[in-house]
Amino acid sequence: MRILTFSTLYPNPTAPHFGVFVENRLRQLLSSGEVQARVVAPVPWVPGDWAVLGGYARMARVPLQEIRHGIDVLHPAYPQLPKVGMNLHPYGLAWAILPVLRRLIASGFDFDLIDAHYFYPDGVAAHFLARKLGKPFVVTSRGSDLVTIARDYAFPRRLIQAAAQAADGLITVSKSLQDELVALGIARERSVVLRNGVDLEQFQPGERAAARAQFGVTGRVIASVGHLIPRKGNEFIIRALPQLPDVSLLIAGDGPQRQMLTELAAQLGVAERVHFAGVVGHAQLAQVYSAADILVLATGHEGWPNVLLEAMACGTPVIATAVSGCPEIVTAPVAGRLIPDREPATIAAAVSALFEALPERAATRAYAEGFGWEPTTQGQLALFRDILARRRQAA
Repeated sequence: MRILTFSTLYPNPTAPHFGVFVENRLRQLLSSGEVQARVVAPVPWVPGDWAVLGGYARMARVPLQEIRHGIDVLHPAYPQLPKVGMNLHPYGLAWAILPVLRRLIASGFDFDLIDAHYFYPDGVAAHFLARKLGKPFVVTSRGSDLVTIARDYAFPRRLIQAAAQAADGLITVSKSLQDELVALGIARERSVVLRNGVDLEQFQPGERAAARAQFGVTGRVIASVGHLIPRKGNEFIIRALPQLPDVSLLIAGDGPQRQMLTELAAQLGVAERVHFAGVVGHAQLAQVYSAADILVLATGHEGWPNVLLEAMACGTPVIATAVSGCPEIVTAPVAGRLIPDREPATIAAAVSALFEALPERAATRAYAEGFGWEPTTQGQLALFRDILARRRQAA
């Protein structure tokens, strides 16, 4: 099978961790030997002075083409108007990418289907592109596309519903996201749940003392990993620290809340116990998990939080808010604990309780071994085969 992976959510040289879960799933699929793939991972282009906003100037430095892990990746630009152009994003994306796909077909890669990731604008644009090119398309929902965009914005919601109804296949990374599709009026049997897996070779228990020395932490250590944005809830973890006087917090990641979090730690008198590691490469995250006794994810919502599986694969139990896909991951005491909210007192109580009954690292690792990639890979292959078989029969 020849597939085109299409997503604005994909790593590139200026944002190597961006959408790494999309790349990981594709790499596992290619390892089956049954698929050839090209990736079209567009990057936004904004006009004039708007280019200085956010990360747009950085995205302008992304090369037009690169090879990542042996995969040919194209990064064509598409127009985007910050703040005011949300309703137009899928149209601008499809308009810019259609000639790119036609050239790709003309060059000899006449793909069998479009495998799109994230519903808006990517899945909606894939709907337009598939219709123009006469190709089947599949959309994978990954979290905020349904939990935030489809809930909060009326016009994008209608476009998402139309794309979902027209798609030849729908994938969600958790049952909770499948429930969101059903709430949009999409029959449950139209979608399949194929969760993200964890790389059990990359993420393994490491030597704890060495990992702690690397990040300068000692004693009881909890960790938080992810972009420093409000949804991730790092503020609540820091506010819990005054109730945990013997616990240090290791934060891996960067983002717009970095300064606020630094100032908050100082205001609460816990600055000496909050360690900001900055951006840690995906290949080095195992050291972060190995340095910690517990990973805390005080998230507002997630599709399928990979950090939970990565931590457990390193033998580190987790504490996570019981939202979205988290309850589908943390289902046994050796995995960790779920909390009903992300209030500082709730987090502090859960951390204290888990420290009193920490599972053996080997037991947590064994639990994570049930989340390898193979079932997801086989599920994709079965779905793609079925779609192409139905196409041949219709023809």
